[in-house]
Amino acid sequence: MLDRTPRVVIIGAGLQMGIEEKDIRDWAAGCFYGAAGANCVQALLALQDRFGYLPKIGMHEVARRLGITRAAVYGVATFYNQFRFTPPGRHAIKVCTGTACHIKQATKVLEHWERRLDLKTGGVTGDREYSLDRVACVGCCVMAPVTVIGEVVIGEMSPTKVDGILLRHRLAREKERSQAGTGEGGATENAEGAEE
Repeated sequence: MLDRTPRVVIIGAGLQMGIEEKDIRDWAAGCFYGAAGANCVQALLALQDRFGYLPKIGMHEVARRLGITRAAVYGVATFYNQFRFTPPGRHAIKVCTGTACHIKQATKVLEHWERRLDLKTGGVTGDREYSLDRVACVGCCVMAPVTVIGEVVIGEMSPTKVDGILLRHRLAREKERSQAGTGEGGATENAEGAEE
């Protein structure tokens, strides 16, 4: 059985943004133990769940463990649009473009995120603070249009709501920085403005 337990990835300065070859080998050893029937898609999903994206050395390990070529693994990974090849931002933003969201102007919301973040869909900001992706459906059609930030679903999105989220996040970051400079503690706000 593949280990699909989500984990937090802390991105450092090491090989492939903090992922060491040992991390990949450890993951693969646990992932493929007793998984004779594992297929490439399952393995890639588990790899991405573990590291947040598909690191090159991880795809090489999948190929080795499954006994297929690296090109075959890369072919599968590029065929499906849910796979990432770069680490996501600290705040992963996913805009639903499923039927209900599309009808309710999700494209305008997505375009506004792109303009405000100066970022194309599928990209990550230079400071690695945000990544922006489009997703097919998040299953919250009654709340359309929907954006997911991290694990938080935000419904009835609009360009104005995007601006409010980014403003609250900027203010929370400024507060965090000023408290860090003075040594004060306190609650921080997430991208949606809720206290953590």
